[in-house]
Amino acid sequence: MIKIPIHGVIWLLVCSLIGCESRIDETVSESPSNPLNAEVFKLTILHLNDTHSFIKGDHFKLSNDAISLNSTKKDGSPINKITVSYGGYPKLITLFKKEEKASQNVLKLHAGDSITGTKYHTLFKGPKHVSPDSVMMNQICFDAFTIGNHEFDDGDSGLADFIDDLHADACKTPVISANTKLSKNSVAVMGEKIQPYVIINKGGIDIAIVGITIGYKTATSSNPDNGTTFSSELETAQITINKLSRLGVHHIVLLTHNQYQRDIDMAKKLSGVDIIVGGDSHSLLGDSTFTNLGFHSVGDYPTITHNANGDIVCIVQAWENTHLMGKLHATFKNGKILSCEGFPLMPIGDVFTYEDIDGTNELLSKRDQQKVLAFLSREDELVPVVDDPEALTRIKQYDQQIDTLLREVIGFTDENLCLERVPGQGRSNINGCRKQTYQHGSDITAIIAKAFWLTVSDADVAIQNSGGARVDFPKGKINFSNLYDLLPYSNRIVKADVSGAKIIAVLESALENHIDKGGSTGSFPYAFGLRFNIDASERAGSRISDVEVISRNTMTWSDIDISKKYRIVTNNFLSTGKDGYKEFSKIKWTDTYIDYHDPLARFIEGLSEQNLKVSKLPKEEYSIKSFIDPDGCNHSIYEDCVYTW
Repeated sequence: MIKIPIHGVIWLLVCSLIGCESRIDETVSESPSNPLNAEVFKLTILHLNDTHSFIKGDHFKLSNDAISLNSTKKDGSPINKITVSYGGYPKLITLFKKEEKASQNVLKLHAGDSITGTKYHTLFKGPKHVSPDSVMMNQICFDAFTIGNHEFDDGDSGLADFIDDLHADACKTPVISANTKLSKNSVAVMGEKIQPYVIINKGGIDIAIVGITIGYKTATSSNPDNGTTFSSELETAQITINKLSRLGVHHIVLLTHNQYQRDIDMAKKLSGVDIIVGGDSHSLLGDSTFTNLGFHSVGDYPTITHNANGDIVCIVQAWENTHLMGKLHATFKNGKILSCEGFPLMPIGDVFTYEDIDGTNELLSKRDQQKVLAFLSREDELVPVVDDPEALTRIKQYDQQIDTLLREVIGFTDENLCLERVPGQGRSNINGCRKQTYQHGSDITAIIAKAFWLTVSDADVAIQNSGGARVDFPKGKINFSNLYDLLPYSNRIVKADVSGAKIIAVLESALENHIDKGGSTGSFPYAFGLRFNIDASERAGSRISDVEVISRNTMTWSDIDISKKYRIVTNNFLSTGKDGYKEFSKIKWTDTYIDYHDPLARFIEGLSEQNLKVSKLPKEEYSIKSFIDPDGCNHSIYEDCVYTW
């Protein structure tokens, strides 16, 4: 005879009356699921967030100062920096398996933004492919995954594709977000694939995991469908907690994609919340271990605050880009948090290299390898692990497909889209392009800027340097290989709010870089949503004039307001002040974690879906209204100037 625990009977009765969200039973005893008694209950949470398609690991440089290596470089000089590999799904999967086996009552959680950020998303998104992120996540088999803003980057259909990939495996991780309200069309497509919460039983205790997605940011900076909306994070969380309390569930975990400080602020206003496992702000929490390695920790792990009832709330986050895993131990008593402790675990490799005088990467001697490993292993947060072999095999399979995918046609152009740096310079490899670009500059760079502007839907202005674009797009087919040849750098899209005066100063400094300081012509500025006159024959600081910005709502132009703040998007290379964009280095930027290639790929594919080809922009959309070169030649009128003096 099959025995059903009493709490299971109650649940079935409640379901028959009101309907249910996701529930997973892992009951190991027949005690009631929600005992508010003096028994102590211990829970371990292993978690990730903001992994952003960083399938492979990274490395950091470790100073040799405290280790005293015996090895030297080929010329006998000392080794100053040691390369240490860390993070990546192959190492994290090993670490999750190890820690799950070592603990009881384990929850494995992902707090959103699994996708968008590398070629593993750009090349493998959509219904024709299986997302590498979903494959890696299913090897961990998370108990819940909340939706981040970037899950909507390819619209509701893109989210549906990703969930299908995630659920194609036997794991079928619950996808949760209580404050996401899908449009009617999306509900018809996705059905019940997204739930507000999931209830999981561990050790006879029901634990509710409630998903919360950052609303305004997702609505304005991502691409949810019309009709898909996001209710208040705070109000939705409280309503859901109250509902769960009425159902007799008193152990509440919020799985949020809502930013670290916002989680702290929300926790103080909520009643009944115990733990918040967060994401979106890419916050590294922890002690001086990470600071000593050159990383920046912004708070304690866990961060402790108190809810509106005065009870302890434990808040955690696990940085970004598969760099590490969070590990939280929480102790409950009488249904409330008694204490919590833990720290992030960074999986590291056990093979260490250094850069020799000729630029080659060389292995340390076996003895020195052991020294470095012993030095790093003194910190509990640094865990030497071997890569999971199945994960390595799957990544290798994806890598083998990349060459084929790069040849995949994504669109067409019915005219040459010419490359140029400075108008009239003649950088294109296509015959006749100089005659096409001497007035307004590069066709393809202008299109890149427009793609940035379209992708970041709350942007007023997009700026791209001429040197960031490397090739023409000749008339005919466009494939991913063309796109990566055009944009060969591993950059991301960033945004910031900048005054009109600062925008003009940025343009001026970019021109000064190559005209006066001997810098590369790659600093020459292009934009979308912004247009201006350039007179390079004028002195530095006086070359930009008649600056206008476009209204996204009306697509009409008006003079720039030097005191007004405008939202700019650009690439993260320029945001650091490189290539003459020194004013950008003084600005606080927000990383969108959109891969550099993704906006243009979306732009081209979007046109193809409408049976349209990529064409030059209308003349009024080019950023350069007129250009006079340093010698005084007005290229708005003349391709070349002939001087008689």
